[in-house]
Amino acid sequence: MEPEAPFRGQVFTVTAITLAIKQMMEGVFRDVFVEGEVSNLREAASGHVYFDLKDREALLSAVMFKWDARKYAFELQEGVQVRVWGSLSCYAKQGRYQIVVKTAEALAKGNLFLEFEKLKKKLEAEGLFAPEHKKEIPAYPQRIGVVTSPTGAAVRDILSVLKRRSPHLEVIVAPVLVQGDEAAPQIAQAIEDLNRFKPAVDVLLVGRGGGSIEDLWAFNEEIVARAIFKSNIPVISCVGHEVDFTIADFVADLRAPTPSAAAELVVQNSQNTQGYIAQLQKRLLQSVSLFYERAKRRFDLAVNSRVLTHPETLTQAKEQELDDLTAALDAAWKDKLAAFTHRFSLAKNQLSALGPQAVLKRGYSITRSADGSVISRVGQTQPGQTVYIQVQDGMIHSEVK
Repeated sequence: MEPEAPFRGQVFTVTAITLAIKQMMEGVFRDVFVEGEVSNLREAASGHVYFDLKDREALLSAVMFKWDARKYAFELQEGVQVRVWGSLSCYAKQGRYQIVVKTAEALAKGNLFLEFEKLKKKLEAEGLFAPEHKKEIPAYPQRIGVVTSPTGAAVRDILSVLKRRSPHLEVIVAPVLVQGDEAAPQIAQAIEDLNRFKPAVDVLLVGRGGGSIEDLWAFNEEIVARAIFKSNIPVISCVGHEVDFTIADFVADLRAPTPSAAAELVVQNSQNTQGYIAQLQKRLLQSVSLFYERAKRRFDLAVNSRVLTHPETLTQAKEQELDDLTAALDAAWKDKLAAFTHRFSLAKNQLSALGPQAVLKRGYSITRSADGSVISRVGQTQPGQTVYIQVQDGMIHSEVK
């Protein structure tokens, strides 16, 4: 038997339940102060302002109507930590509870968002976010560098994913602080150190788990941004949760919404390749089977073909053709040789007729000085000089008078 329950047998409409919750909520939480980080800030055409208040664990919807929003526009900036005052209510149409904000006050560190925007505009103007400076993430990295806290959840998530997906990868963890005044210099130094690491690292994962804007602030520091930009190794930023954005995200070559997502991105090509190889293996086996069947049929046909039963029929015609070609080649060679011999004899006779020995045979001579140079003019001689006159059958020594 089912136990007795309150309102057993009574049926409520959705509207009745929602209005009951609304009345209860507005009665209990009439005047409350809530602190949180402003996110998803948007202004409707009506002038009303909608946003979310979040902390590490939860998110609360908020609305500030236009007559109040005009007074607190400066405090309501994306990413600013604020303390708001108002009352909880339920928006019946969507069944969503929210806080109707009357006042908003930026906390002491709320100005971090303004610093964030200022640095973002500066670095963007210098071109640190430009797409042409983004380096391509290697498809199949073998060595991965991780810059994060050695004790945080981020490093555990990254190592878990990499070990599960690609256990062969080598992972080098550069332990750093990820929060506090010393965090940013340590992160920047770790990036520089990994760029000098030998053997070379293929890709860097730089990040930490989620938190408030103050917790993530080290990744909004200029020193970290410039270290990422100068890195010769491609950098994947993985800071906080999907809704969190830092300067490091804009400078990095690729932004991952979470540390574990960054690890997934690094090895996704390897995973895709493994699946592709499995498909290829299956297709290969199918192709081999099909090839075997076709080859078997062709073999059966070939065994009984005329080519194999009377192979001499394949060469008979070719042998006759070879004899014809041999005879033609022999005749052509003889013709070429006769023509070449005739041309050689003509050239030899012409060359002999033009040679100096032929000229000497016709009664000419060549006169030379003692150094062997040819004398062609009288002015090249002097009395008493010995000259040498070459004739057809020898040399005559003469003295100039």
